[in-house]
Amino acid sequence: MKSQYRVRNWSEYNAGLKQRGSLTFWIDESVLEQWSDPNLSGKPGASLYYSDLAILTMATVKAVYRLAGRQCQGFLESIFELMGIALTVPDHSTLSRRLGKLDVSLPVIPKEGARHVVVDSTGVKVYGEGEWKTRPHGISKRRTWRKLHLGVDEATGEILAAVVTTNDFHDGEVLNDVLEQIEGAIEQVSTDGAYDHSHCYDEITKRGAKPVIPPRNDAVIWQHGNRKAPPHPRDENLRSIRKHGRKKWKRDANYHRRSLAATTMFRFKAIFGGNVNSRKFDNQAVELFIKCAALNRMIQIAKPDSYEVKA
Repeated sequence: MKSQYRVRNWSEYNAGLKQRGSLTFWIDESVLEQWSDPNLSGKPGASLYYSDLAILTMATVKAVYRLAGRQCQGFLESIFELMGIALTVPDHSTLSRRLGKLDVSLPVIPKEGARHVVVDSTGVKVYGEGEWKTRPHGISKRRTWRKLHLGVDEATGEILAAVVTTNDFHDGEVLNDVLEQIEGAIEQVSTDGAYDHSHCYDEITKRGAKPVIPPRNDAVIWQHGNRKAPPHPRDENLRSIRKHGRKKWKRDANYHRRSLAATTMFRFKAIFGGNVNSRKFDNQAVELFIKCAALNRMIQIAKPDSYEVKA
């Protein structure tokens, strides 16, 4: 029988969901003061030099509302006009030129104690004709993808780390880059079988964390008991699976919480779509980072506190 869950904080969660769709805009005075710097514009008559904060604000609005460059420019200009703000909005070409140089930080609520991190990746479409042409004519040569690698907090659902690569990178090659972005202590790192490599175990144990990676079905012991080296974590997992079965090992290791990574991927694509609009790789990476940051803010506004209903 499938488990059923109920939400404890329904009123707060419901209010938060409505807040996500609010069109109420407010801009702090400090942001307005940093919007542009005429001293950095160069020669007299040159275009204004917009701050990174201005470019980041415009890029975030563009990502959240799925607007094209010119439409985003017009949208912000109308917002400024309604608010009575005497500021100009960066041109869409300025946004494209500056986007790849932005430094995006993921907003994460500080947490006491160690985190359980779940790691996974998903493909994001760059360009191509789409499924309507793929089905009758075969795979299009123009279709290409970027891989978004995420480290997610199992307890809060927040994205702690994000790395963007081309689609020829193996998941395990990027694990260390993901872990290096995560501040604070890590208690456990859970991944799928794609990370079943010795260097992945080494990178996790260096952070003082417990690696929970399902060994392949044909896995063999790496370090036998007659060696002086301490037992390898993978061998301990494999011995437990052989003794108690894979299902019980997953339950005892809390492995099923790794599905939170898949939930995050689904939430990401449901809100922002499964593609990027930028054409240059650096711009594509920053575009995805901005979407990750926006998703964290949405989670912090509204997140259900659910519990399992016992039959």
